[in-house]
Amino acid sequence: MAGLFNKLPGFQQTPAGAERVTLRRLPRIAWVGTLLLLLPSLLSRLAIWFEFSSEGPGMPGMVDIYVISLIILHWTVLLTVGIYAFIVLAMKGPAYVADPYPMNDADQI
Repeated sequence: MAGLFNKLPGFQQTPAGAERVTLRRLPRIAWVGTLLLLLPSLLSRLAIWFEFSSEGPGMPGMVDIYVISLIILHWTVLLTVGIYAFIVLAMKGPAYVADPYPMNDADQI
């Protein structure tokens, strides 16, 4: 019995490309992007605290809603890019051949 996975003979594996770079950068992009998106919420609270803004106390709450929606959008985009990069990485891997499966009702030649 041969191995569990039989590689396709003559298959040339494609070298790694931008998908690996993208997968390596995703965690850093997630952290930095999230922190940058949190800045408007922090600045709105500081503006109220230091009395730079004449807005009422409800203004930071509205900013928080927008910030949370942008963070969720940011994470969703990163998840989508990560899935895409993983699919490209998997498709560039080696090709495998399944064991032959004889069909009983196949036409005999």
